[in-house]
Amino acid sequence: MTAPESPPPADALTLEDVAVHHGETRLAGPVGLSVVPGTATTLMGPSGSGKSSILAYVTGTLAPGLTGTGRVLIGAREVTHLPPERREIGILFQDDLLFPHMSVGENLGFALPRSVRDRAERRRRVSAALTDIALDGFEDRDPATLSGGQRARVALARALMAEPRALLLDEPFSKLDQALRGQVRKMVFDLGRAKGLPILLVTHDPADAEAAEGPIIVFGEA
Repeated sequence: MTAPESPPPADALTLEDVAVHHGETRLAGPVGLSVVPGTATTLMGPSGSGKSSILAYVTGTLAPGLTGTGRVLIGAREVTHLPPERREIGILFQDDLLFPHMSVGENLGFALPRSVRDRAERRRRVSAALTDIALDGFEDRDPATLSGGQRARVALARALMAEPRALLLDEPFSKLDQALRGQVRKMVFDLGRAKGLPILLVTHDPADAEAAEGPIIVFGEA
C-alpha cells in the first residue's frame, strides 16, 4: 500500500506511507491513499489488525507507547504534526460519547466553532443540524432519554457541527441493532457526501464497506 503518485485533488484527505509502530514492531501500514471529497474509502479487517490505530494517527490521538510515521494532508495542507483540535478532522466512534450533563442542543452547540458567538445564530445552526438528522425539536432532550439510533444521529450531527474538512468513521455502526444499522449508516454517508467531505471508514463488516461505495483496503492479509 503506497502513496498516490499524482497530486491529490483539492481538499482530498491524503495519507502518504502512514504506519503505526509499537517500539520496533510495525502494527499497521504503510498505507497510501487519497479520498476525494464526497466519496468514501474503507479500511477493512479483523480486530487487532491496526485499522483504528491508523485513524488515531490521522487525528493525532495515538495511544501512549505507539508511534506513527508518514504524512497526513487535507488538500495541500499537511496536518501531521498539528494538535488534534487544529486538524479539522471529525470522527465517529463505536460509542456516541455524548456529554451526559448537557442537553442534546448543548451537546451540538459545544462543537460549534468559537467564531460563531451570536446566540441566535448558534441556536439556528443547532436547529438546522437537528433537522438534518430528522430530530427536529430535540434541543432540550436529555441524551439519556434517546434511543441508540437517535444517540448515533446526534453524535454525527455534533461531529459535523465543528465544520470538519474530513470525516473518519471508527466502527460507528457496530453497536446498533440490525434494524437501525442500515438506517443510521445511510444517514451518515448521505450527510457526509452532501457536505462534500472525504470519508475514511474502519470496519470489519462487509455490509459497511459495501454501503461506503468506494475503494477497500484490506488489513491483516499476508
